[in-house]
Amino acid sequence: MSKLSEYTKKKEFLVCVDSDGCAMDTMDIKHIRCFGPCMVKEWGLEEWKDEILSRWNDINLYTMTRGINRYKGLAMALSEIHEKYTAIEDLDTLKEWVEESPELSNGALERTIVEKDSVSLRKALNWSRSVNESINRLADRDKVPFEGVKQALAGAHEKADVAIVSSANIDAVLEEWERYGLLEHTDIVLAQDSGSKAFCIGELLKAGYEKDHVLMCGDAPGDLDAAEKNGVLYYPILVRHEAYSWENFGREALPRFLEGSYAGEYQQERIHAFLGNLK
Repeated sequence: MSKLSEYTKKKEFLVCVDSDGCAMDTMDIKHIRCFGPCMVKEWGLEEWKDEILSRWNDINLYTMTRGINRYKGLAMALSEIHEKYTAIEDLDTLKEWVEESPELSNGALERTIVEKDSVSLRKALNWSRSVNESINRLADRDKVPFEGVKQALAGAHEKADVAIVSSANIDAVLEEWERYGLLEHTDIVLAQDSGSKAFCIGELLKAGYEKDHVLMCGDAPGDLDAAEKNGVLYYPILVRHEAYSWENFGREALPRFLEGSYAGEYQQERIHAFLGNLK
């Protein structure tokens, strides 16, 4: 699998695909059973567990902040908890790091802690590591692709290069996609350690693709934003309607993309439906 710095295009078209919540039916279970509960445990929030977990899921799954970086979501949730339930020690340091760090990952946080020890930063790193461990303990049956994904990727790969562009943990992405035979339909895997989705798409464009020959498939507003920042096309996977979205991709959206009739009215209809599907 190519590294971003060594990547070369093979075809004239490129399809970028997000992983969690888009290709893989893993987003809900990871937040409901891993991200939220690990936050409650790390900060001792059991007294308000039900309300806090419900709000965590709204932030990360069902509203316009769906798909937000884990550390941004954490800072948002802890800020609300600090105001509504109980004081969060040293919260401002975490919020400052989230707002100012060019990279929001475990590695970046580890380097920051070496330079500036902080209660909230150490707890955030411990939470993130606990989340990864909890995700790794999920049964294989709980981490599967959405219906129609393999067929859609196989069809796209016949005519286009395919890149995974995800903000998830790289090891988890590789393991999940390999298990279900999806990696064979991809040319490069870009995850949390490669930089933001917008950055990764921008770097892929340097391989020589025309912008209207690049399509980002995603399930969250951040995916749309990454596409728009680079001037490329966007196809949404609708939460709670994922199987339909992938069936429609292969039947209608992909042919339009390849023949040049995707941009304009058709894309705007898809985006309108996407935004209307979130709270």
